[in-house]
Amino acid sequence: MSAMGVLAAIHQPNWRRHRQRLAALACLVATFCVAPAWAAHGYAEYGDLKYPAGFPNFGYLNPKAPIGGMLLLGNPDRRTSFDKFNPFTIKGTSAPGLTQLVFETLLITSWDETASGYGLLADDVTVAPDELSVTFHINPRARFSNGDPVRASDVKYSYDMLMGKGASPAYRSMTADVSKVTVVDAATIRYDFKRRNKELPLIVGGLPVFSPKWGKGSGKPDDPDGGKDVAFDKLTFQDPVASGPYVIERFDPSRGITFRRNPDYWGRDLNVRRGSFNFARIQYKLYKDQAARLEAFKAGEYDAMVEYLAKNWAKSYVGVKFRSGELIKSEFPHRNGAGMQGFLMNLRRPLFQDVRVRKALTLALDFEWLNRQLFYGAYRRLDSYFTNSELAASDSLTGMPSKGELTLLEPLRNQLDPDVFGILPAPPSTDPPSSLRDNLRQARRLLAQAGWTYSDGALRNTRGEPFVFEMLDDGGAMSRVMAAYVRNLEKLGIQVNQRMTDFTLYQKRLEEFDFDMISLRFPDSQSPGNELKDRFGSAAADEQGSDNVIGLKSPAVDALIDNVLRANNRDELVTASRALDRVLMHGYYVIPHWYSAVHRVAYNKNLMYPDRLPYYYSAEAWVLTAWWRQPESAK
Repeated sequence: MSAMGVLAAIHQPNWRRHRQRLAALACLVATFCVAPAWAAHGYAEYGDLKYPAGFPNFGYLNPKAPIGGMLLLGNPDRRTSFDKFNPFTIKGTSAPGLTQLVFETLLITSWDETASGYGLLADDVTVAPDELSVTFHINPRARFSNGDPVRASDVKYSYDMLMGKGASPAYRSMTADVSKVTVVDAATIRYDFKRRNKELPLIVGGLPVFSPKWGKGSGKPDDPDGGKDVAFDKLTFQDPVASGPYVIERFDPSRGITFRRNPDYWGRDLNVRRGSFNFARIQYKLYKDQAARLEAFKAGEYDAMVEYLAKNWAKSYVGVKFRSGELIKSEFPHRNGAGMQGFLMNLRRPLFQDVRVRKALTLALDFEWLNRQLFYGAYRRLDSYFTNSELAASDSLTGMPSKGELTLLEPLRNQLDPDVFGILPAPPSTDPPSSLRDNLRQARRLLAQAGWTYSDGALRNTRGEPFVFEMLDDGGAMSRVMAAYVRNLEKLGIQVNQRMTDFTLYQKRLEEFDFDMISLRFPDSQSPGNELKDRFGSAAADEQGSDNVIGLKSPAVDALIDNVLRANNRDELVTASRALDRVLMHGYYVIPHWYSAVHRVAYNKNLMYPDRLPYYYSAEAWVLTAWWRQPESAK
């Protein structure tokens, strides 16, 4: 999931002790006892960690899984080529698999919990009693792929590189409240915070760590492998010097990449790694389009495919190999929040700055027709930025703001639409007695209120200018949905130019905010935190490469994000998230799409997976991490 995915993999803190008996005894005899720090093998935001110190392995992994064989995969996303091994910088397209296989972090998430991290590179995490700093002790066994020990200075170097302008701005946004990073000694590093934020220990614990020797030249001018040092933001095909379980074996930027399990991997016996990364080799094959990728899978060219298109799942996963049982298709349930996916409007464009216009455009999407005709009834409608979780404002029984929400919203009343304080509206529907015609009539009224009326064959403003915008797409399956949506907009007199481009140019235009409307999914989170500042915060709106592609600048939203970050317990987090969700939904910044509560995975019969599923997981990461190949079928 890009650089943001690395951070989102680990979530939040908890403030109770799991050990330090001496400190507890001291409290019994002291006349005054300072609140203890959290010091333990892991960290959870609210409540206790699920897994105690010394636990053997995560419950959703199989510690007896055999190691060996090759896992063959196709494109994990829309990239069809790559031009670098550095997944943390803005420019270029990195090879698939790097963040999961090559790089590691101080803490690692548990897929059984909504917000917890356990020691990976770190073997101890200590949070100060005032919650304004966190200290990590590095596991003395931790080693980079070149054999060098991982030191606190390496962690500091990695942090400094990620804060540089060449790196994704998401890192700077997520760590904006870090005031100082200090190398205490060779094995200890401390992060100091500007203010108390219960998520920060896990944010910094989830930052990737790599060696300063990555990109370091030999100093020999005649060295064919690179005699000169290469700056971090200029790294391309220099092999990463990192600590993960795999190293790069070979690659072709236009065809794919192969990773080899490092036989000297330092962490193979760690409890947090036991039962994971069971393939001797993992290879990604890159196909030029989705149709070619699917046909290649059906022909047996690779082993597993996660399918996101309902039509494909219903109609295309058939053939000789499925009938023979060589290929299997399965649906795996999950408890992930659905997040938000939809047609996103760029508020930097004057055309979309009137909320009445945005609401009108929302009314033109006929989800029920799409679900019947294109999706085979596979989806449910999104109605929140936190759909399928208790964080959604729509999860309220009455639809009205709770007492706790009102406490957060009332100080902002002058900045908010009065409707925010009423019943949360359901997404537009075309199920009887409603209809698309009725919705378009309502849209036309809203557009007229905003100064847009039909004249001379087009919807025009008071200056006679037609309502015209561009929908940008990289040629994926969303084009069918766009075409149906465009037909409805044409009934309103709106002209839409559909622009198809390749993934590289598409990504560049998104980073530069050079678009009118796109289709985009915001990743889900069971415990939202600092990523909200990068996604919806005013400061990120003008920073190219940030996740605030909407261009949202709202002091009210900034204040509500701060409330989420200041939450002291799960109840406060739920209340603050619902208040934020309510305001975002009333802003009509995104035309909501749909979601599914299952992962659709087709795979070779020789692949195996643990008996128990995790609760919160992505299908791609689960296959990479937890699956294995039957020994007799090893390739």
